[in-house]
Amino acid sequence: MPFIPHTEVETQSMLASIGVEHIDSLFEEIPPSLRASPVDHPLDGLSEMEVGQLMRERATADDHTLCFAGGGAYQHHIPAAVWELATRGEYYSAYTPYQAEASQGTLQLLYEYQSMMSSLMGMEVSNTSLYDGASALAEAVLMAVRSNRKAKSKRILMPVTVHPIYRKVVSTLVRHQDIDLVELEYNSATGTIDPDSLQLSEEDPGYAALVIPLPGYFGTLEAVHKLTDWAHEHGMLVIATVNPVAMATLTPPGEWGEKGVDIACGEGQPLGIPLSSGGPYFGFLCCRQSLVRQLPGRLIGRTRDLEDREGFALTLQAREQHIRRSKATSNICTNQGLMVTAATIFMSLMGARGLEQMSQGSHLNTEKLAQRITAIEGVKQTFKVPFFHELVVTLPQSASGVLEQLAAEQIVGGIALQSHYPELENGLLICATELRTDAEIDHFATVLERVLC
Repeated sequence: MPFIPHTEVETQSMLASIGVEHIDSLFEEIPPSLRASPVDHPLDGLSEMEVGQLMRERATADDHTLCFAGGGAYQHHIPAAVWELATRGEYYSAYTPYQAEASQGTLQLLYEYQSMMSSLMGMEVSNTSLYDGASALAEAVLMAVRSNRKAKSKRILMPVTVHPIYRKVVSTLVRHQDIDLVELEYNSATGTIDPDSLQLSEEDPGYAALVIPLPGYFGTLEAVHKLTDWAHEHGMLVIATVNPVAMATLTPPGEWGEKGVDIACGEGQPLGIPLSSGGPYFGFLCCRQSLVRQLPGRLIGRTRDLEDREGFALTLQAREQHIRRSKATSNICTNQGLMVTAATIFMSLMGARGLEQMSQGSHLNTEKLAQRITAIEGVKQTFKVPFFHELVVTLPQSASGVLEQLAAEQIVGGIALQSHYPELENGLLICATELRTDAEIDHFATVLERVLC
C-alpha cells in the first residue's frame, strides 16, 4: 500500500470538522520539552538521487572513526554471512509466527536461539527476546516481585554500578507499581559492591531481589558468588544483568554461588548487531524453570506430530493479546525478530570457541590499552581491580573537553562519566574489543597524549 500524505487542504478540512484551528492543539497535553523537534534537512522536495546522495553523505560520517567507547554498545567483528542471511526475504519481513504450519523455519530459529542463550547463561529457560537490555532488566525486576511471594516488601536492591540508563528505564517502568528501587553504593576504591559491607537489621522489611551487574558499568568484576549467596540467605531473588560476550569466559549466572541466580538478562547487541548509530538492538531474559510461568514474552517448544515428524510451535505466550489480561505478565515483550535472527546466525557461526576467542581478545586488548594510556603523564587507572573489556581512567583535565578534541581527530575516545557520576570528575570510561589492533591502540594513546599536553 503506498503512503499518500494529506494535503494542506485536507488537513484543514479535518481540523474544521472537529472544531480545532491548528494541529498542534491536539498535542497540548504533551509538555513541549518532550515533543520531537523537526528533522533538520537542507532542502524541501529533494529528488530520489539527491536523497540518496544526502543519506550516503550522512552514513559516511559514521565511517573512518576509531571507536574506544563502550557503555553498553560495543563494536565487534561480525562475519559477513550473518547479515547476508538475516536480510533474506524469509527472515527480513517475518513477524510473530502465529501460524506454526507456515512458520516452521522461524520457529526453529527461535528455538535454537533459546537453546543457545540458555547454554550461554547457564540457565534453564530463555524467552525469545525483548526490546533492549534496559527494558529486559525492568521486566526482570517486575518478574522478581511477582515471583518472590515470601518477600515482605516490594523493594529492589539496585547497585549504582548498574548502567545509569538502565536504572532510569527501570525506574520509569516500576515506580508507579509501588516498587522501590534502593540504590546500593559502590566502594570508592574498587568501583564494586563490597559484600562484607552488606547488612540488614531486624527492623529492615527486606528486599524482593538483588541486581548484580557483570561486568559493572565501570567494567569491573563483582564478587558475584558472595553477593548471590548473601541475597539468597536473606530471602531475595537474584537478578544478573550481564554482557553475553563476557559469559564466554566468565562463570555464567546460573553457576553463581551455591544455587545460581534466579533471573539473567542483558543487552544482546554484542552478538552480531552493528552499532548502527544507536539501534535497533534486543534484550534477552533467562530464568529458572520454576519461574517460567512468570517469564514475559514467548517460548518456542519442540515436539513431534502423529507421524513422528519434528515440529515447533509457540508454547507459552504470557501476553495480554493471547491470554486474560489479569493473567498476563507484560505487554512489553515484542520479539525483535530480525535482531534475534542475526544473533542466532552469529552464535551458530562463531560457536563456543569463537565466542571465547572474541571475549579473550577483547580483554587482552583492553589490558594493552590500559598499559598504554596510564603510561601518559597525569592519567591514572581509577579502579585498580580486575576488569573485562572496559575500565575507568582519571584524566588531568575535563573528560568532555578531551573527547571533543579526540572527535576532531576521528577518534571516539570513550564516555565522560561526570554527568552520571559527579564524584568521578574527569573520569573517562574506555573500551577495546577484539577489533582494535596494536597500531590503533598506539594511535589513540599518541593523540590523547598530544591533546593532554
